[in-house]
Amino acid sequence: MPGELSQFAMSLAPTLEGPERGPEAIRGRERNMKDGQIVQVAYVVRDLDASVKRHWEVFGIGPWDIYLFESPKVENYLYRGKPATHKALIAVTWQGPVQLEVMQPVSGRCIYDEHLETKGEGLHHIKLYYADCAKAVQEYEQRGYAVIQSGKFDDDVHYYLDTERDFGYVIELGNVGKIRPAERRYPN
Repeated sequence: MPGELSQFAMSLAPTLEGPERGPEAIRGRERNMKDGQIVQVAYVVRDLDASVKRHWEVFGIGPWDIYLFESPKVENYLYRGKPATHKALIAVTWQGPVQLEVMQPVSGRCIYDEHLETKGEGLHHIKLYYADCAKAVQEYEQRGYAVIQSGKFDDDVHYYLDTERDFGYVIELGNVGKIRPAERRYPN
């Protein structure tokens, strides 16, 4: 696991306890969120199960909600402007107002595969909150940052922007919409 992510994960460990945790806490703050606020830090791995287990056992980070992202669960699923056919495992946990996300490509082709091929495991994206994602996407596209992957999972929309050349990682725009219960959890 890259050192920068280990340091980030360690910095989140003290926030594990208390009422500020979980999607309920973030939804309760939505009215106080400001457009452009960081709500998620995410990285790509080759083995999601090993990664969440390591986070739990070493830093106490978790529990992790785990989902399989695939069409049709993810609506309007696009990869580089075409219908997405890939599948990916996604694990998320809330640490105060920030969500930590781990992603593992399973099949098909997506930006997670691109990252593993060019950079290996590590920081993939930072997600910024926007109440009106369509408007934010339009503004960023006018600045030269095209959408490279997008979709809608229940009420949660996501747009990954092509920002790596300028920032070294992807910026994701999202609305922190409500999503269904996890398909599984670690630890159980």
